[in-house]
Amino acid sequence: MLVTISGLPGSGTTTVCRMLASHYDIEMISAGDVFRNLAKEHSMSLGQFGKLAESDPAIDRMIDERQKDIALSRDNIILEGRLAGHMAGDEALCIWLKASLKVRVERIVGREGSSFEAKLNETIERESSESLRYREIYDIDINDLSIYDLVIESNRWNQYQICDILKTAIDNLGGFFNE
Repeated sequence: MLVTISGLPGSGTTTVCRMLASHYDIEMISAGDVFRNLAKEHSMSLGQFGKLAESDPAIDRMIDERQKDIALSRDNIILEGRLAGHMAGDEALCIWLKASLKVRVERIVGREGSSFEAKLNETIERESSESLRYREIYDIDINDLSIYDLVIESNRWNQYQICDILKTAIDNLGGFFNE
């Protein structure tokens, strides 16, 4: 089974993916970790690296192709990333986690530090940059959630409750093969 979990920065995708991967003892691949690592390797902030990616589509394609190749080469995996649902194909269970901008920025500040205002500006800049790139490179409107099987408001439930909801969905679809 292939599960994709997508959402805007700070919506809880990475936390939920890690919890599910641990519960099912399967691999998780995160586009966000790859992107953050690439930004660090280039000694750039996420905003700066996002701007670079606007002029160099190879960065997005590299991240997305790597996730796609991994997804196609394994039977049981969770993919996390903004475009994971778009890249995975029709057989995947595609999930989108959403949360308000305020809640997402508070989570990012808790994870990465800095001031709320600095992270708010960085998040708005990053999301604008990503939205532009996804539309130009893939003709994808990141705000169109129609491809997702489940859309969950992560303001409403904590990460444990969200995992319970997702485990029910996964198990009702037959679950992962190694259970």
